[in-house]
Amino acid sequence: MKKRASPGDTLRIGITCPYSLSLPGGVQGQVLALARSLRRRGHETRVLAPCDGPPPAVFVTPVGMSIPTSSNGSVAPVAPDPSAALRTIRALWDEDFDVIHAHEPLVPGPSLTTVLVKPAPIVGTWHAAGSQPHYKVWHGLANWAAGRIDRRVAVSADAADLAAEHLPGDYDLLFNGIELDRFRAAAEAAAATPSAEAPTVFFLGRHEERKGLAVLLEASRSLPSGTRIWVAGNGPQTDELKARYPDEGIVWLGRIDDDERDRRIAEASVFCAPSLGGESFGVILLEAMAAGTPVVASDIPGYSKVACGVGPDGEAPERPAALLVPPDDPSSLAAALTVVMTDSSAAAELSAIGNRRAAVFDLERLTDRYLAMFQELVG
Repeated sequence: MKKRASPGDTLRIGITCPYSLSLPGGVQGQVLALARSLRRRGHETRVLAPCDGPPPAVFVTPVGMSIPTSSNGSVAPVAPDPSAALRTIRALWDEDFDVIHAHEPLVPGPSLTTVLVKPAPIVGTWHAAGSQPHYKVWHGLANWAAGRIDRRVAVSADAADLAAEHLPGDYDLLFNGIELDRFRAAAEAAAATPSAEAPTVFFLGRHEERKGLAVLLEASRSLPSGTRIWVAGNGPQTDELKARYPDEGIVWLGRIDDDERDRRIAEASVFCAPSLGGESFGVILLEAMAAGTPVVASDIPGYSKVACGVGPDGEAPERPAALLVPPDDPSSLAAALTVVMTDSSAAAELSAIGNRRAAVFDLERLTDRYLAMFQELVG
């Protein structure tokens, strides 16, 4: 029988993610960032997740290819097939983890498989806000599976409300974190090679209605002459929007890697997040703030909590850390973007407030809290 780890020991930690790590996403980014932080502290950490290409890091164990699945107004790249479940089970037994951190623990794929098998104590983290119809369809099974999780965590009040509505129980509220050093390094690199080009708005996200790219492109028609719009990502609306907005100032970047992503966040004049809803927690806003880039975003719950809500230790900013505008309102969005790009003092003030706000969500503070949970469970 395996000797159980004691608090303070080096732990073998498994992290499961139901979404393909080959595709960008908030949950995927959080999973990889937590794994890097835990490994820097000496804990043997591996991530089990679908991958649709080479694993993005040496500590990732791919369990199969993903299948695009409709979820919460978007498309989730999950791996619910039996072969992925068998690979997950094999990896769980081979790795012999002390504790497992399952992200979106009831989403079919490696996370749900881990909960059903349960080879070690489990911490489950819920990310989603909005609606999850499968909780209603599989109510009995979902509650039974949730009962196998030793500690439940939600990344926002909205995510906690959604989970608790269908899966009653106690949820710890732990906001997502960001790798401050990573984005501050990107900001330093951008400052060392300042660009003399036109003011630039950066959009990063899936090209679907929920993300509001069409709203930004409509707003672009009212922006100052010469403004560039960097559009990263792709999706079901890409071709339609390219045809509808052929403006030469719109630069379609397609999918970009993490290095280019960080560089463009830091180099942009303003980061724009025009989502219409369904966002649990706007980590991408915090990343832009950490890079010193002013943020203009929709005034939706997931974003307003980042900009002006209470932080992990009850702190709140002296004023909103982003300019918030009504969702699906191109004229208000254009006005806010114009202010940031034409008023240097307003942009500098917003950048400074955002940078201080980002520091509150340092990933290392989040890792401390998760690690305390893990050590409590294995002890």
